[in-house]
Amino acid sequence: MAADRRTRAAAVPDLDWDALRVAAREAMTHAYAPYSQFPVGVAGLVDDGRVVTGCNVENASYGLGLCAECGMVSDLARTGGGRLVAVACVGGDGRPLMPCGRCRQLLWEHGGAEMLIETVSLGIVPMREVLPDAFGPDDLVAAAERPSGQGREHRSEERARSGAPRGSEPVIR
Repeated sequence: MAADRRTRAAAVPDLDWDALRVAAREAMTHAYAPYSQFPVGVAGLVDDGRVVTGCNVENASYGLGLCAECGMVSDLARTGGGRLVAVACVGGDGRPLMPCGRCRQLLWEHGGAEMLIETVSLGIVPMREVLPDAFGPDDLVAAAERPSGQGREHRSEERARSGAPRGSEPVIR
């Protein structure tokens, strides 16, 4: 496993990951986490060389809290947009922390399959390794270009070939 991590890390372009982690740790110091006591910071390198950051911001209505990645993506938009190239996320102890599922989707949208992310167990890898078969803007374009109903017929045909019982197609209302 360690050799596998080294191999992946060697394939990473010459980025200053230490500086990205430092920026994430600094952002984490601004987190508002009075309920969980779990501050999070994130930093992303943009394709034009900028570094954007974010921290988590909790709310008494727990479901309304914002993850650090949400703040970083807002910072990306606020400072001129662009594409994320690499992202480092850290927890309160300053060590790498894996973004949640919702945030992985945000990162995919603003960085794509080749955006590099530091993970807890895999080291530095492209997003396609942590969010395989991701849904993104290209899927919406492809769906809009298909004739009406084509997607559902295709799913029904696949289900029939797989031996799934007739009538087990999902109901879409």
